Order: sequence, then structure tokens, then C-alpha cells
Amino acid sequence: MAASASRVPAIYRQILSSFPQRYLRMVFAYGSGVFQQKGHQDMSKNMLDFVFVVDKPAQWHKENMIQNSSHYSALKLLGPRYIAHFQDLYGARIYFNPLVSCQGRVIKYGVIKTESLINDLFDWETLYVSGRLHKPVMLIHRAEDNGSKELSIAMTTNLNNAVHTALLLLDETFTEEQLYLTIAGLSYAGDFRMTFGEDKNKVQNIVIPNIENFRELYSSILDSEEHLMWNKPSGTFEQNLHSSSQHHHLNLLPLMLQVGLVNYRNADGRMRDTEEVLRSFAYDSECRDVIKRCISGIVQQSSLTQSVKGVLTAGLIKSLRYSYSKVKKMWKSKKR
Repeated sequence: MAASASRVPAIYRQILSSFPQRYLRMVFAYGSGVFQQKGHQDMSKNMLDFVFVVDKPAQWHKENMIQNSSHYSALKLLGPRYIAHFQDLYGARIYFNPLVSCQGRVIKYGVIKTESLINDLFDWETLYVSGRLHKPVMLIHRAEDNGSKELSIAMTTNLNNAVHTALLLLDETFTEEQLYLTIAGLSYAGDFRMTFGEDKNKVQNIVIPNIENFRELYSSILDSEEHLMWNKPSGTFEQNLHSSSQHHHLNLLPLMLQVGLVNYRNADGRMRDTEEVLRSFAYDSECRDVIKRCISGIVQQSSLTQSVKGVLTAGLIKSLRYSYSKVKKMWKSKKR
């Protein structure tokens, strides 16, 4: 999932030192400034993206407002308790400060409560930060104490969730690249920004230069999946599409996907329970399409509300600058 401590570049440690250290549970970096992506030749020119996972958001924001007041929009006038409340109540439960100058680089950082992240990792409530963690990230900091155990379990569960979901979306035979493209694409399904504002080749750009990183992330899960055969020399997979295998994957889907399947099946007014619904979908050729629809519903809602929230957290000027840079990347991708 992440680079070892010895492989973390000094710039990331320098950036982390610019922020309050108390209450930090985990910090990771992601995106085109951290990992090579197709179409990005000079990574040093790209913005660095970070997520700060904190145990006590109000206290952390209070210290950060003293230390880095200029990072915040006018919302800071309402105080750290309101910022923490706004962070956790709306959108994807994360608060972003974009286009921040720090240690000679331009960065964007999001702050999310540990409990909120754990819930998203287990259940896919928003598929926002959990979706980012389907892809390789660089771990900059993780607290090593008793409180970290649940987060570690949640992160592993999130990766397992991604594999079981992807296998339900894939054919009987597929390549390693197709698997990782499917997994990486989960959190972009239904995202309105993929229609306008994002590089249309974003998923391919993430996966293709980083096959080794994806393999490192998922190999142990794939090796232990008894309903899957991995021919490593050829880079291909073969899976059993028998109803028993489908039922196995359906039973291991995250809560919000299972809820979506139940709601879809019960739209006729009947009250089937989860067990009955999952068993019926194991035999249903419509299963793949319904799962796609459920994923899109989760992503569409969280991406839209988070984007609206971002206008307030970033401020109008930064929001316009950030949106312009995204649109510019989109047009560049169309010209390739």
C-alpha cells in the first residue's frame, strides 16, 4: 500500500513537519505528484495531495489555524469547532484546503476524522477516501498504538471489498491489467467530474504505469481467493462464475452495496431480507448491472456534495483556480 519509512522522500517529511503533530492517526500522499501517471512527464510540477486522518478534528484544526491560518477560507472565522462539524456532517466527511504553498511545493490536503474513515473503509458510505485507498498511496505517518488496530483492519477490509466487487463485474477470464482498471475505476463510477472536469483517461493513466504497485497492494488477497486462479507468468486470471462463487462474493460486499441491492430488489414493495436478496442475485444475469448502478449512486452523491462543499472550504478564488487547472488537464488529454 505504501512506501516503507526509509523510502519516503524528505520533502514529504518536511511538509508533514509544517502541521500539528498531535492527534494525527495517519497521513498519506497520493496522486500524480506522488506516483507516475501516463501523460505526466515532470512529476515535480504537479500538486502534491495529502490526507490527514485525525482523532480529534476540532482540536487539530484549532492548532492548525494558529500555525497555518492562511490555508483556510473565510470559514475559519466561525472557529475550529464549526470547521470540524462542517467537515464531518457534509459531503464525504473530509475537509480540503487546496492550492497551499508549503516547503516550496503546491499541495492540497484533506482532513478526515479517524472514525469517519473507518466507517467508509468498512461500509463504503461515500467511497471517497476509501476509493482513494483502493489505489497505491504513500504512507507518510501512522501512529503505532492500540488505537491503530481497527484502522489497519478496516484498510485491509477495504481492499478485500474492492476485489470481491471487481470480480462480480468481470468476465470468466481477464488480465491483471483489466482487474486493476476495474478496481481503480470503482470510485469514479458516477462521478459527475468524469463527464466534465477530469481527464477521461484518468483510470488508465493511474493504472498502466503502476501495475507493480497495484500488484504489491493486492497480491496476497488474490493468492488466497479460492474462487480465482491466477496464472502469473501470463498475467491472466480465470474465475468460477458458478452461483456458489457469485454468492460468496455477494456475501462479502460492503454494507452500502448490499443495502443498494436490497433496495433495488424490494422496489416492487415486497420486503425480502438481505440473505434472500443476495441468494437471488447469485443466479441473476442482471447482477453486474445492478452492482454498477449501486456503486454509481454512492459515488454520484458523495462527489457532488463534496464538490459543493469544496467551494466553501477553499473559497471562491481558489475554487476557480483549482477548477480551471482540472479543465485544462481534461482538454490536454483530449488532444493526445
